[in-house]
Amino acid sequence: MTTRPLIAVPARFAASTSALRYTAEVNARALIEAVWNAGGEPVTLHPHAPGGTADPTEVATRLARFDGLLLPGGGDIAPHRYGATAVHAGVYDVDDTQDAFDLELARQALHLGLPLLAVCRGLQVVNTVLGGTLHQDMGGPEREHRHVVHPVAVERLSLLEQATGAEKVDASCYHHQRVDRLGSGLEVTARAADGTVEALELPGARGWFTAVQWHPEDTAHEDPAQRGLFEALVRAARGGAREG
Repeated sequence: MTTRPLIAVPARFAASTSALRYTAEVNARALIEAVWNAGGEPVTLHPHAPGGTADPTEVATRLARFDGLLLPGGGDIAPHRYGATAVHAGVYDVDDTQDAFDLELARQALHLGLPLLAVCRGLQVVNTVLGGTLHQDMGGPEREHRHVVHPVAVERLSLLEQATGAEKVDASCYHHQRVDRLGSGLEVTARAADGTVEALELPGARGWFTAVQWHPEDTAHEDPAQRGLFEALVRAARGGAREG
């Protein structure tokens, strides 16, 4: 029997949950089920970054047991992490521990060549790690990228096109921030009609890596293109999975 490859998914902090009585560490059920349905074994990873600083050696050691990493959505990254000195009033749910841990996870995964799928905040984390910046609030009278499914044009011959099998996908979006300046070496592999960066890749990366600004887990149960992203992550991770 082939052992499912282990996919690390850092937890998100929750102020309250209906059944646990205390603050909690959680992941979206749809996201976890998408990894499972693709053939992976999702493992929630406890964020540890005392004082807002994650130890690189510790993070690398923790990642060593995994076959892949999924960086999920979540709250905003603190603007100072990408060099901003002013903070827009729309920035929300910033957490120093979460930021430090996610940023170091991304840095180590790219260094180790660990297969990596980054979703929404995850894309912004990778862009930040590589020296990029973010628009802190996209604004717009209709909040065009929140609670909406819209078409996204995919670059030909990209890993994203290979994973989704499509040149245009319907993306389930919920974001108020977007990439401003690209991080070093990153290339845009999908855009929305208004020019918003919707996907990134890193040509020459040691391992498989794709980042999307939308939430593929929202529609993966019914959309083969979105399901394909999780399947591609698991395929890339399977080479390092243990047999048993």
